[in-house]
Amino acid sequence: MTEIKLVKNVLSKNDELAAALRRQFAQRRLLVLNLLSSPGSGKTTLLEQTARTLAKSVRMAVIEGDLQTERDADRIRALGVKAVQINTGRGCHLDAAMVGNALARLDIDGLDVLFIENVGNLVCPAGFDLGEDFAVLLISVPEGDDKAAKYPIAFLKADFLLLNKIDLAPFTNFSTERFKMDVSRIKPTLQMIELSCTQGKGLEDWYEWLQTRISNKRNATS
Repeated sequence: MTEIKLVKNVLSKNDELAAALRRQFAQRRLLVLNLLSSPGSGKTTLLEQTARTLAKSVRMAVIEGDLQTERDADRIRALGVKAVQINTGRGCHLDAAMVGNALARLDIDGLDVLFIENVGNLVCPAGFDLGEDFAVLLISVPEGDDKAAKYPIAFLKADFLLLNKIDLAPFTNFSTERFKMDVSRIKPTLQMIELSCTQGKGLEDWYEWLQTRISNKRNATS
C-alpha cells in the first residue's frame, strides 16, 4: 500500500506541474510535441530533417532527453536551432519538473513549436505528462512488427504515430499489415504516417501534419 501511495503522489505532483506548463504554453500559443520511441528509432534524425526543411519558416526549439552526453543536442544546434540537453543519469524518462527546469535555459517567447525528445524507452515515458499538446510515437521497422502488441501503453499514450525506416522493410520480416492490425486493435483512431527520414519518403506528410497543428495553435484562444 505504501508503494502504491508513493507512486500516486509522484504522478499527482507531476500532473500539477504539467498543467502549469500547459497553461504557460497556451498563453504563448506554442505547440509542444512529446516525441516517444525506443532508442535508435530516429527521433533526432526526424528533428534534423524537420529543421533543415522548415527552420526558415517555423521558429522551433528542442529539449533533448538522454541518460548521458549532449550529442543529440549538438546535432540540433549544428543546424542553428536552439536545443537544451537534459541528462537523466539513470532515469528512464523525462518528467514535468525536468522540462520546467530546462525552460529556464531556453527562451520560448516567439517560438512556434517546441519539441521534447524524450528518453528512448517505450515504457516509463508513457506515464508522465509533460504539458504537451501531442505525444508523437516513432516506431522503426528494424524493431519488429510486434511493438504495439508488446507495448500497448505507449500506443495508447500516442496522439500520432510515425513508422520510420520503411526503406529497410525488404531486408526484414516486418509485416506492415500485422503491425497495423495490432495498432488498430489497441487504438483504432491513431493516425499513422509511414516514412524514411534518411530517404525523405513520407516527410512531406509529416510536415503538413505539423504545420496544420502549428496554425491551429496560433489561432487558438487562450
